[in-house]
Amino acid sequence: MAFEPPQRLVRALGESAPDGDDWVERLPETAEQAVALRELTVERVQVPGGRSSLVVLVRRADGTPAVLKLAPARARPESERAALAHWEGRGAVQLLEPFATEGVLLLERLHPDVSVRSLPEAKALLEAAGALRRLWVEPPGDHVFETVAERTGRQASVMRGASAEVAGLVSAALEARESLLAAPPEERLLHGTFRQSKVLSGVRSPWLAVGPDPVVGECAFDLARLVRDRVEDLIASPSGAATTRRRIKRLAESLEVDQERLRGWTLFRAVESGVRALRVGRPKDAELLLEFAGWL
Repeated sequence: MAFEPPQRLVRALGESAPDGDDWVERLPETAEQAVALRELTVERVQVPGGRSSLVVLVRRADGTPAVLKLAPARARPESERAALAHWEGRGAVQLLEPFATEGVLLLERLHPDVSVRSLPEAKALLEAAGALRRLWVEPPGDHVFETVAERTGRQASVMRGASAEVAGLVSAALEARESLLAAPPEERLLHGTFRQSKVLSGVRSPWLAVGPDPVVGECAFDLARLVRDRVEDLIASPSGAATTRRRIKRLAESLEVDQERLRGWTLFRAVESGVRALRVGRPKDAELLLEFAGWL
């Protein structure tokens, strides 16, 4: 079978690829080798798929359905592997092989086309929040995961070079970050990139999280990305700003997170995403994100 990378993946990796990175060009050969090594039968490549990895629906030698995931080093697949191993399937998709092949993960098969995003908004938020709560555990004592301070520090450095037109929002976001990091309330293993589309329907559990970019820090950081889910609908609504404030309050209360800390991290993450969208040439996405950030 020809492992043709979905265009969504090619475009997304093209936005962030360092000079000389030929991972996408080598991907068909890498996928063929991974399949042969594990004696897998390929069903299909998941399309449109994600923005940082190739996802292939496969069957193992005994007929068990599974997912083969291949990701470049810059997507931190080994960090994902370590987090999934630590969770051991509690709230998240399960690893199916004990050994590690760099950049390749064999995972349990969920229902790839059914995420909580398919539910009505209120129900989707409730189910997503419930799945997220299960992931917030103590990190391993010898962990090498990136911390919230480290990750947002890298992001803040880039944000400081943003154009003058977004300087006010960037300044507010950076001030919020400094204040939040002055007294972080806890250290938990976090999903890192959690949103409704990252929670899929499963067999052994109704909803399980996939695709973590794990980080260690406070729970409010993880929850912040969920606040802006379906941002296009929020922006299109005349009551979008009020709905956002209610969402922050409801999520903070249901997951016992400080409301102001959640608001602060929501601001930082929205501005960071908006600035990044501007930088890589996605002005429509940037406009939505920065308008949303202005409500905070």
